[in-house]
Amino acid sequence: MTATTTALDALDRLESEAIHIFREVAGEFDRPVILFSGGKDSTLLLHLAVKAFWPAPVPFPLLHVDTGHNFDEVIEFRDRVVARHGLRLEVAEVQDYIDDGRLAERPDGTRNPLQTVPLLDAITTHRFDAVFGGGRRDEERARAKERIFSLRNSFGQWEPRRQRPELWNLYNGRHRPGEHVRVFPLSNWTELDVWHYIAREGIELPSIYYAHRREVYLRDGMWLAEGPWGGPRDGEVKVEKTVRYRTVGDGSCTGAVESDAADIATVIAEVAASRLTERGATRADDRMSEAAMEDRKREGYF
Repeated sequence: MTATTTALDALDRLESEAIHIFREVAGEFDRPVILFSGGKDSTLLLHLAVKAFWPAPVPFPLLHVDTGHNFDEVIEFRDRVVARHGLRLEVAEVQDYIDDGRLAERPDGTRNPLQTVPLLDAITTHRFDAVFGGGRRDEERARAKERIFSLRNSFGQWEPRRQRPELWNLYNGRHRPGEHVRVFPLSNWTELDVWHYIAREGIELPSIYYAHRREVYLRDGMWLAEGPWGGPRDGEVKVEKTVRYRTVGDGSCTGAVESDAADIATVIAEVAASRLTERGATRADDRMSEAAMEDRKREGYF
């Protein structure tokens, strides 16, 4: 058996597991929803959902918690994909919460931590009982603790001690009224698996995942771009570089990496040689403390 065949077999197993999870949720829950931002993981998630139910349409709506600090290329791509598949997209706007005083801007301008309240309100308003997310265990240590079916209490909080064992691919979706379950079909995928599968399936992504010229400035070891979220501080100088984004989030805290990887093959080679996860390398919000992600998950974050 060749190395190529082995890799394809591994992708087939991961695909089969994810499709099984989607169908399990469809049979066990009443009102599931897929979190969809237009990033690579949520795009892969939607692609798998389409395969799981083809030729029928995807039976779930999509939900995007929009910080208002998104890259234009990603929002354009999000809307185009939704229209292509004829899906219903619910958008919870962080800006609406800031405008009416339910949330306040942070001193550092980062809005990622502000997504929790709009997310939980949307889940409550629409009575979603299962929420699909694109989190993977290789991304960050708190996500490595997450079950595929992750129970959240009536406040939307993650309680590690209440998580259930998942033996022999058996998933326990029982929950009390007011609780819900976060579901992570990509839990066992790695960033490299994601890119190999994107290559195999020919999945379209926003253009910023590939090398392009952009004006950026250096802050805390990351190349940030100017936008509605702000720009360089005193002493920070904008320069034009060839960069790409490994992950896409709030523009104020999502850094680019210097790269000449302009196509999928060169991206795969670059990811294979990397020794940092995409969040560890490019997400300032995960650097706030050693337990930044775990603290946010306990509050109800993705």
